Amino acid sequence: MYKLSLFIVALALFTSCGKKENASEDFSTGGAATTEQAADPSTYDPNRGIGKYSSVELGDKLDEALVTEGEKIQSVKCSACHKLTDEKLVGPGWKGVTSRHKPEWIMNFITNPDPMIDKDPKLQAQLELCMVRMPNQSLSDTDARNILEFMRKNDGVK
Repeated sequence: MYKLSLFIVALALFTSCGKKENASEDFSTGGAATTEQAADPSTYDPNRGIGKYSSVELGDKLDEALVTEGEKIQSVKCSACHKLTDEKLVGPGWKGVTSRHKPEWIMNFITNPDPMIDKDPKLQAQLELCMVRMPNQSLSDTDARNILEFMRKNDGVK
């Protein structure tokens, strides 16, 4: 009986480990990576990203009403993962984001994160550091614009 129990435990351990054929699966997207998700920098515009925004007009001065709304959205939807400094929390810190990226890129990323992560080599490198994909928060165009204005204030625009 002891040998049978030992054999069953050994068999269970052996079969539970299994083969590691799927070690390259990308579980951040819920399954295996597909060729459609592979980065193709030749078709990606690093200045505007992927999405409907090809031009975003910003004023010389901040729109305080947009900043106020953006701060509210940031505190509910963004602050759990992003600090307002350059420190990483779950995701990267926001400090300096408006100097590193054009407004079109930021708006497209906020409203369309999945295709951008799939195509942008810098976002893919960031994903390797953070190990968590930015979720699609289903933010509206207005929400995204409010967040952008709040990011501008966070970066020192007055």
